[in-house]
Amino acid sequence: MNIGESGEMYLETLLILSKENENVRSNDLAVKMGFSRPSVCRAVKLLRQDQLISVDGSGFLTLTNSGREIAEKIYERHNVISAFFESIGVSSETASEDACRIEHVISDESFDKLKKHFGK
Repeated sequence: MNIGESGEMYLETLLILSKENENVRSNDLAVKMGFSRPSVCRAVKLLRQDQLISVDGSGFLTLTNSGREIAEKIYERHNVISAFFESIGVSSETASEDACRIEHVISDESFDKLKKHFGK
């Protein structure tokens, strides 16, 4: 399944928010990501259809097993790439911004080699 960069960003953000607070709603995603509520509602609908998240009767969002797997993969990539850039002198803010773009397009092979080289 290829959900694209946007879907990966929503899943990663949901993962991060769920680490901070057990109960996460669409509005929390909208605030964290800086997107409009209608845009987030549309994305949530699509992610539900792909069975990557579930929404309970109170409107709380939860990653499914497959959604969590994708989110954790992207989150790991972000952290490793960001740490690598910081280790070579890139500012924390720039490293995070660049990692956010690269984490979606780097191949598994290249990421595995980077992770191995970096010792993660």
